[in-house]
Parts: sequence; C-alpha cells; structure tokens
Amino acid sequence: MSGELARLRARVARLTADAPVVAVRARLSVVGEGRQRTAVGQVNAEIGGRRVRVQVAAQQLRAAADRLASRLGERVPQALGGWSPRAWTGTQTPTGPVAPAITRVKTPELVWCDPDAAVMTMDAMDYDVHLFTDPETEADAVVYRGPFGYRLTRILPAGRPVRTRIPLTEDAQPAPRLTDAQALARLRESGLAHLFYADPAEGYGRVLYRRYAGGFGLIAGAS
Repeated sequence: MSGELARLRARVARLTADAPVVAVRARLSVVGEGRQRTAVGQVNAEIGGRRVRVQVAAQQLRAAADRLASRLGERVPQALGGWSPRAWTGTQTPTGPVAPAITRVKTPELVWCDPDAAVMTMDAMDYDVHLFTDPETEADAVVYRGPFGYRLTRILPAGRPVRTRIPLTEDAQPAPRLTDAQALARLRESGLAHLFYADPAEGYGRVLYRRYAGGFGLIAGAS
C-alpha cells in the first residue's frame, strides 16, 4: 500500500507541476474482502481557484493508481481551460459487500443554483449525480450523467420549458416520494448506482447511493 501511494503521489506531483495548485491530497484504500475486494483511489485538489475531485475503483491498487493518474491528467487542463462536456464512459456501480441498511448519511447545505452550474459542479467533483436546489421550482433536484448525455430530475415540475446552456434532458416524471426504507428496497432490487427521491413528509430531496466500502449512503437535503 505505502509503495503504491508514494508512486501515486509522485505522479500527481508531476501532473500538477505546471498548474497553480493551492492544495492537493491523494488517497488509496482497499475495501471489502475476497471477490468483493476493491481498490479505491481519490485525489482532491484546488487548481486555478477551482475545486477538483477524481475518484476511481479497480480490483488492484496499481490499476486504481494508474486510472487515477490518467483521469487527473485529463482534468488538470479542463480545470485551467474552462468547462467542457464530459463523454459518457458508463457509471461504475460499486460491488462492495451488501449491507441491509444505510451505513452513512451526509447532510450538506444544498447550493441554490441553476442546472448548468449543477452540472459543472458535478463534473468538477467527479460525481455521477449531484443534488441541488433549483431556483425555477424552489425545490430540490438532481443532475446526473446518462448514456445519452446529461439529465435533470426535479421534485416539482417547472411548469414551462427552461433553457440551459448545457444540453440537458429533463425526465418526464418527477422524483418519487418514498420513505428511506422504500427507497432502499427499490435501489437494492434495481441494481442501479443511485436513486433520487423526495421525503414524503417534508418533500426534501434525497439521494441514496451504493458505497465502494459496501452498503448504502444517503445524501439528505436540509430539513
């Protein structure tokens, strides 16, 4: 582990040597056991005044480090040169040990922004889905990547077509209203990487997702 981490940090230093980097942190870890053992790599950095996050997973530490360096090499010029659409490469569904319950809960203060800004944040932070508060409906929504481009799902319909600079396809159906238990059951049965839904009592947005460490995580909008 220490040898691969040192090798990764040296590669990260070379990749960011000519960039205005304020801070950078590289991590490698192994989660799960046996056939479900997964190596996870992550780099967090501030480059040219922009926060950048890259995360990958692989079966072996060296493969994870190589993928991480390769992706970071693509992201550094993007951070310095401005946003551009990212090609769909497929969402990598974590395959860690399955837990019967939610094992981690995040309660961030959601940003009030338009879908364009939400997409750019999602790309910069290397997320597959991003939860935000939509000014058009004054309710929570998500953007995410799909095989045919960026998509938008709202809790409430906008009532009128909303133009965005970034090509977005809005899902025809609003997010379902589910309890956490109902959402957990639906996500486990579907095999998808994440599920966006609304709390039936308060109507706030929630994202349930599969964790590389196994089990499920929950991102809950402020209540």
